[in-house]
Amino acid sequence: MRPQKIDDARLIEGLMSVLQSKGFEGASLNDLAQATGLQKASLYHRFPGGKNEIALMVLGFVYAWIKDNIYLVLTEKGVAPVSKLQRAIQHIRHLYQNGEKSCILNALSLDSGLVVLGDEISKAMQLWIDAFTALGIEQGFTTAQARAKARQSLILVQGSLVLAKGLGDPTHFHKALADLKLLFVNE
Repeated sequence: MRPQKIDDARLIEGLMSVLQSKGFEGASLNDLAQATGLQKASLYHRFPGGKNEIALMVLGFVYAWIKDNIYLVLTEKGVAPVSKLQRAIQHIRHLYQNGEKSCILNALSLDSGLVVLGDEISKAMQLWIDAFTALGIEQGFTTAQARAKARQSLILVQGSLVLAKGLGDPTHFHKALADLKLLFVNE
């Protein structure tokens, strides 16, 4: 039997959805196959390394997304910092579907996932922090202040996603994005 065909965007969307909702340990290969529309054998064929390989591929996508939609946006030359921040926030809002989706980095950071994926998770988070640090420096904050604000930006967004999911109320996410704007205003 020939392996099923599926485009990469649909594949990543399905895999990420399962990992976001169930985490690394909770996601079974059956769940992952069902979410992508592939047979389990086709999933094995495409990812012979199993869940580890799948999670690493998803984290590669997340890293690339942060690079394209946060880092490159916030470090773009010749654009007003406020405009860059607004664009980055729009991208964040879209990625997490207005606070309806869980954070993939959080979902994969649980104990067993962290052992296998910790370096990749750390790289993605560090890229986020580097991007917001650059924005803070451009806004006139010292490097230490900018880095503290950058870490706070990650805490705001990720923490609000946990609250939004746990309380079933995405307004926590919306408030965090509003607070994110205020965080980088130099008074």
